[in-house]
Amino acid sequence: MKATGLLRVAALALIWGSGFLLIKISLRSFTPVELTFARLALGALILTLILVGRRLALPSQRTLWLHLLVAALLGNAIPYTLFGIAEQHVDSNLAGAINATTPLWTLLFAVLLRETRRLGNAQLLGIVLGFAGALVILAPWGSDRAPLSGVLACLAASASYGLSYVYMGRYLIGRNLSPLVLSAGQLIAASTLLALALPFTDTLSGGWRSDAIAALLALGVIGTGLAYVLNYRIITDDGPVLASTVTYLLPVVAVLAGLVVLDEHVTGSLVVGVVVVLLGVGLTRRSPSKQPGRRSESSRGSR
Repeated sequence: MKATGLLRVAALALIWGSGFLLIKISLRSFTPVELTFARLALGALILTLILVGRRLALPSQRTLWLHLLVAALLGNAIPYTLFGIAEQHVDSNLAGAINATTPLWTLLFAVLLRETRRLGNAQLLGIVLGFAGALVILAPWGSDRAPLSGVLACLAASASYGLSYVYMGRYLIGRNLSPLVLSAGQLIAASTLLALALPFTDTLSGGWRSDAIAALLALGVIGTGLAYVLNYRIITDDGPVLASTVTYLLPVVAVLAGLVVLDEHVTGSLVVGVVVVLLGVGLTRRSPSKQPGRRSESSRGSR
């Protein structure tokens, strides 16, 4: 395992994990829909410029664009907007912690849609353990429990991510197209969806704050654009196994970023719940016995 690969994984975890903090700061001047549109448009612009520089062309097949549109809806438009809505009510560290359940949702949808034929005992235990950890994170029995609306929005966003991975695995993976081309097309499609939604949403009456603008630019250019390129580089040079370890680092970064920058409260249940969720995720990544060579749906990365 090369040191450069580990550095890339650490950088990607830092970028994606701090994204929840950047969402929280951006919401000081932008609505969730405005925020989502801007970050998607910036990300799409960055990837399009990279495609032009590498002389790569966007897909031309109409059917493929329809699949990209669905993937954009499930993997970008819905979850990005829902996390923006959620963080109007909950702390960024809680949003990042709940996002750790994404691989569990992915495996669950893979089973329901018969993309995975059989689960082993370890995987079943991992799903149960993971969602038990999510319950510990939420701590509904505590006096300082998070607002239900924000929690449900985070869970729905994570579930949408999970469903998007299953959809992309069925309709987009294996088409002999560069992941960079597919990513650019998906972000362009997602930007179009949010552009159509913009006229029907309200805007904030306050002025634009410099910290919110800076956070939005970082979220779009780095967190949505360059992060896709970095993730693609990790998968290409170091393999999907190393790339998938980002899953375990994202909630840690999200919790620490919220604590250090925004002084968000970190409860014992939050820490314990994250550990339990990640243990569950680890178990789900174990392949069922007596099925050599079969690729489990849970081997895919979480974002």
